[in-house]
Amino acid sequence: MTSEIVHVGGYTAASGGRGDGIVAAHRDPVSGALTPLGTVAVTDSPSFLVRHPALPVLYAVNELAEGQVSAFEVGERGELTPLAVRSSGGAEPCHLAVAPDGGHLFVANYGGGSVAVLPLDGRGVPGERSDLVVHEGHGPDPERQETAHCHMVSPDPGGGPLLAVDLGTDSIYRYDLDAGSGRLVPRAPRVRTAAGTGPRHLARHPDGRRCWVAGELDATVTAYELTAEGALHQRGRVDASGRAGHVQPSEITVGPDGRFLYVGNRGVGTVAVFALDAELPRLVAEVETGGEWPRHFVPVGQHLYVADERADMVRVFRIDPGSGVPEPVGEPVEVPSPTCVLP
Repeated sequence: MTSEIVHVGGYTAASGGRGDGIVAAHRDPVSGALTPLGTVAVTDSPSFLVRHPALPVLYAVNELAEGQVSAFEVGERGELTPLAVRSSGGAEPCHLAVAPDGGHLFVANYGGGSVAVLPLDGRGVPGERSDLVVHEGHGPDPERQETAHCHMVSPDPGGGPLLAVDLGTDSIYRYDLDAGSGRLVPRAPRVRTAAGTGPRHLARHPDGRRCWVAGELDATVTAYELTAEGALHQRGRVDASGRAGHVQPSEITVGPDGRFLYVGNRGVGTVAVFALDAELPRLVAEVETGGEWPRHFVPVGQHLYVADERADMVRVFRIDPGSGVPEPVGEPVEVPSPTCVLP
């Protein structure tokens, strides 16, 4: 039987979590079932993970008061061998991404409200930071937007500007990378969301012309048009959930075929499914995840893997190819404080 390796990041005791580091699991591509292999890297609060586009290297943020980035070589059985640990230049890094050409690593520091750039050598090993851009400002929420809080970095697969989503300043910043110096060149002006949105994560459509932003604080999804010049034009907003009660969106992603948009909603414990056949996303279903705090999810083939941070589990769903709606498969897989699933 063929299988694939999935890695799961989460919070450790260093951040009040219950995990020990990065967990690996075998994935059956037919049934979608996960078979845990245990902790393969003991590292503090690896809350978000990403792979190098061409090399067997995995990168993790260490979401700490003095933020770090850890790099690991990935073995054939999912084992991780440490390569390097670097400072992220800010507090509580919560997201990272590799440039499409594999030459640089971008890091979002939530607590520091900044974007760090680390050059990668021919083996994918990160060097010392080549740049650190600090955002300034605040939003109307005195508790969550008292200062800048960068929450996501999104490189453009087509070579356009890097997008940095900042929850604290209600803004999406655009940067061009000077590959020679490893420094970021800002594109003005920044894109401002509605006040109090608290933009968290952004999902790009495969067509390169559309993207959607999850508002963590106002429980919305904002639709944008991406132009060839790297501009973003807002097309409108919809509610992230149709449920009553506290709704705090988390992950947002477009399905592999580009027909559906998926949004995780903490509080009500759902994944909302939106059809992308109109000007704005159209809610077609909202599926309960079995927990109240779906922090992250990822579609892989015909399956969706949902990490529920507070329920200590990863739930497997099968996505109906016609309707796009996920249906639970089997029993949840126990993983302590999971916050990211990386196929």
